[in-house]
Amino acid sequence: MTLRAMPRAERQWARTSCARSSSEKYVGGSRTTTAAATPSVATVAASHTPKASNSVDGCRDTRADRILNGVSVQFREEPCRNALNRVQGMPFKWSLNPYMGCAHRCTFCYVRGFERRADRPSGEAYGRSVRVKLNVAEVLRRELARKSWKREVVAVGAATDPYQPAEGRYRLTRRCLQVFAEARSPFSLITRGPMIVRDLDVLREAATRAEVDVTFSIPTLDPEIWRRTEPGTAPPRQRLRALRMLVDAGIDTAVGIAPVLPGISDRPELLADVVKAAREAGATNVWCNVLYLQPGTREHFMEHLARDWPELVPSYLALYRRPYPDRAMSEPVKSTVAALKERFDIADRRARPLEPSESKPEQLALAM
Repeated sequence: MTLRAMPRAERQWARTSCARSSSEKYVGGSRTTTAAATPSVATVAASHTPKASNSVDGCRDTRADRILNGVSVQFREEPCRNALNRVQGMPFKWSLNPYMGCAHRCTFCYVRGFERRADRPSGEAYGRSVRVKLNVAEVLRRELARKSWKREVVAVGAATDPYQPAEGRYRLTRRCLQVFAEARSPFSLITRGPMIVRDLDVLREAATRAEVDVTFSIPTLDPEIWRRTEPGTAPPRQRLRALRMLVDAGIDTAVGIAPVLPGISDRPELLADVVKAAREAGATNVWCNVLYLQPGTREHFMEHLARDWPELVPSYLALYRRPYPDRAMSEPVKSTVAALKERFDIADRRARPLEPSESKPEQLALAM
């Protein structure tokens, strides 16, 4: 089971900007990076690695061209003990997140709820500090080399976007995908980040060695809704251009219309815009899901709703007495998208689809 089954799992996701500025310093023996997230470049580039300038006390000092809304983000460089996370109650059994925290700051991000339960910031402060798991690729290599590993599908990006700004600097996602490819182990990745085109070479190799699929989360094409609800993300049409590049390269790439916001992005014409654009970009599939508001996410989203769409607050209070709305609200949305898929004839039309060979999987050598 892959992330394509996520509509039933009631989850939403975040995406990435491609460049940022940063300056490093050492605090109490551990290194932190304070960065300002910047939007993706106007064209989809193959590399977004920042250029290093002066070095002070062994620390690089880099600068980006633009600052996104003036919001600074601190990168906390910390090792991890485990790379793979066992998951329950989801359509997949394993997840991988090279980073924790997300600089996209989407108002609807369901991870805010998990952060609140862990007694971490879930409001405006969420996304201003990102944990960077410096050794995640090495730990993943050891875990995939275990004889007990059954090569089950791993969801990459289940709790944070793997192509958020930090990836432009650290390249942890790229290194993890290389490990998956070497191990012939399948994965399903979801992102809002055009930066993924930088790793087309790795994705192509991985797709010839194991099952690989990618989903771009594109809740809407409406520029006003996008600006208000996904403040740190690349414009939706940049994601569509990146999707086209992946499909042309043979990668199985879909669009997830998630989350659909009741009374905001659920109008049939807005949903049709996304499905039509997905068809034009060559998406192999389209799925959708309606907004999920658990405690932590709910408070932050309702605060922004009161600011941007105050007339909708009463209806949301009535609709979201529980984290997920009644089927009477969600099912018509899913039925509309299903009908639109038929109308626009969404299907896998890759000219040269990449598929894994029948070669016997290799055993990764344990790093000593």
